Amino acid sequence: MTETKTNPSEGNAVQVRGLVKHFGATKAVDGVDLDVREGTVLGVLGPNGAGKTTLVRCLSTLLKPDAGTATVAGYDVVRQPRQLRRVIGLTGQYASVDEKLSGWENLYMIGRLLDLPRKEARRRADALLERFSLAEAARRAAHTYSGGMRRRLDLAASMIGRPAVLYLDEPTTGLDPRTRNEVWDEVKRMVTEGTTVLLTTQYMEEAEQLASELTVIDRGRVIAEGRVNDLKAKVGGRTLRIRPADPGELNRLVGAIAQAGLDGVGGATADAAEGVVQVPVISDEQLTAIVGLLGERGFAIAGIDTHLPSLDEVFLALTGQKASRDDDGSTSLEEVAA
Repeated sequence: MTETKTNPSEGNAVQVRGLVKHFGATKAVDGVDLDVREGTVLGVLGPNGAGKTTLVRCLSTLLKPDAGTATVAGYDVVRQPRQLRRVIGLTGQYASVDEKLSGWENLYMIGRLLDLPRKEARRRADALLERFSLAEAARRAAHTYSGGMRRRLDLAASMIGRPAVLYLDEPTTGLDPRTRNEVWDEVKRMVTEGTTVLLTTQYMEEAEQLASELTVIDRGRVIAEGRVNDLKAKVGGRTLRIRPADPGELNRLVGAIAQAGLDGVGGATADAAEGVVQVPVISDEQLTAIVGLLGERGFAIAGIDTHLPSLDEVFLALTGQKASRDDDGSTSLEEVAA
């Protein structure tokens, strides 16, 4: 098969158009379009069953799509799978290391399978074990590793071939906060070195920490995309938070805004616990009008700021899913009860 690369849109390491994958009557991926710019992290977000993992499996040649096209690092995922596998890395939801082998043997074996020369495979294995704080356990069988250690070894394995594109499919699920932060730091370092990352996750903090752009998938379809703040603004607008110098002025301030009848300004509400008045605004003109009103009515203001909805709130608006707190305090998605 030819090694000739295709030519995706300039600057895109991953380009997907109309991708479809069926499992019987179920469309796990239903006409997905996707672009990932070179040297960036695209976060693909959505609840369980949204189609995220199926999408990754199609883009990594583990599944053959039923329709559509996809180009990764210049190779067509259907016509050039062998060439593509040499330039990608994949870390799935569960560590997939050989537990009978040592950590070092796992990495060396994968390096050789990727046709690295013996000397280079040994050097890369040593370097990655050091980078992921596994050097002391390098010669121990992987079955003796903790869950976090196996996850770090799995991530190291996906990087041993210096992939141009790295797929991370919910890479920190089940990890403790310290290990999760170590994984995040390593992903950031890889991106600075030029790797392109497609990250699927249900963790809000993870998306905001790593991704420069987001794509939200639900029931196999893309339902929203853009930068984090763009998505927040799209679904919730802004909330103007006004903190009067005298907390006793909260209700009078709410009344003044209501009486002013400012065009398009929704109802102001007082939050006594926070000591603020909150006013939904959708334009800079509305914000300016409210600030002007405060001066006209002689209110003494201790502070004023605007607040975008949280990423949790974005998901609730887009997918009908709500955020829940795991035991370690991280945020994931769970389905809203019917």
